[in-house]
Amino acid sequence: MASPGPMVRRNTPQGAPGLFFVDFQLWQRHPAARDFVYRSPAREIAARLMGSREVVYYHDHLLVKEPGTRERTPWHHDQPYYPIDGEQIVSLWLPLDPVDRATCVEYVKGSHRWGRWFQPKFFRQGGVDLAVADPRFEPLPDLDAEREQHEFLAWDMEPGDVIAFHALTLHGASGNLSTSRRRRAWATRWCGDDARYAARVGQISPPLEGHGLKPGDRLECEMFPKVLSA
Repeated sequence: MASPGPMVRRNTPQGAPGLFFVDFQLWQRHPAARDFVYRSPAREIAARLMGSREVVYYHDHLLVKEPGTRERTPWHHDQPYYPIDGEQIVSLWLPLDPVDRATCVEYVKGSHRWGRWFQPKFFRQGGVDLAVADPRFEPLPDLDAEREQHEFLAWDMEPGDVIAFHALTLHGASGNLSTSRRRRAWATRWCGDDARYAARVGQISPPLEGHGLKPGDRLECEMFPKVLSA
């Protein structure tokens, strides 16, 4: 946080308590993060979960909620933020601090199988929609008002634990209401054999550009390196 990258975002309004801080692409700047991408068992785990022979690393996302942060992570799923089509996209969410169930990310069980894509939102206060035009995107239902209609999953977690989930799984998280403990987490995104670059009209997040890919290309280039070969 002392030396953030160029895509850093601070999602807490001026004068509000706490801080909701996000940054991207730690693997490009920090040796430990790069080692995790290229040398840890995560790539083999991702391959097995996706049923993929090869694995491409898409991006990573650091999320920090300081004690007393009120801003929640809005309900969303990841793939509408990305210029990627395909089924083989998995996220690994790793807590860097102990997390209790009340502040853990919460997942809507089975939502990746709904066959629906929802409009992506910024994580800032108010959850403003990204300016993206795609006929698949629809308004997100009020999941908090529909809690009796779905099964929600969350866990007490410790550093070293991991949650793996599909890029179309709906999820969100509360603020950090602890007065003494940070909630830091690092999410990494991995793509399999069927992932293809797909042009989106409007904004994507994170804004990873300059890769030279064309619609329909395999998601593999210097920016999105292959980390596991068949």
